[in-house]
Amino acid sequence: MNVVPPALARLIADLNRLPGVGKKTATRLALHLLRRPAAEAQALARDLRDLHETIRLCSNCFAFSETDPCAICADESRDASLVCVVEEVADLLAIEKTGTFKGQYHILHGVFSPMDGIGPEELKVQALIDRVSRQKVSEVLIATSSTVPGEATAAYLIDSLREKGVKITRLACGIPMGMDIKFADELTLSRAIESRKRY
Repeated sequence: MNVVPPALARLIADLNRLPGVGKKTATRLALHLLRRPAAEAQALARDLRDLHETIRLCSNCFAFSETDPCAICADESRDASLVCVVEEVADLLAIEKTGTFKGQYHILHGVFSPMDGIGPEELKVQALIDRVSRQKVSEVLIATSSTVPGEATAAYLIDSLREKGVKITRLACGIPMGMDIKFADELTLSRAIESRKRY
């Protein structure tokens, strides 16, 4: 006999599909939502619906935004000649928390993963190369993680950008090998940005 009502079971299954949320956590979250006032659950449902209705990719850097260009690309106080290349939007958010980087970004939306069929064509690599050619970019800071896929992606970008006559730098000390930069603390990221090196 199933003691969990079908609507609650469906919500638990939906929450369980989120990254890092196991069955116990999904159950706890679903029960918490059920105990809260209906207005709170309806507000959450409305916010989830609005994600796909109002948020799009910036046509310049591919960050999530409600405007195009995004707030960072539209900010004239930012140095548009310095572009930091990151894997995901979470990496951009981590770097922004440091308050150290004053340029613009380019989000690849992933890294190379041949086992999963992800190569340059599946990422925003060509858009970066076109951007460097089209805009007055003087430096590209490659801030991919120091994992094997991150390093492979960085090596490809360095080779692809070398002939464009742009200064290419890479995050330096402070980021240990094998660490995702989105999990680094602000001081570590600040030092890595400040001590980047040229290739």
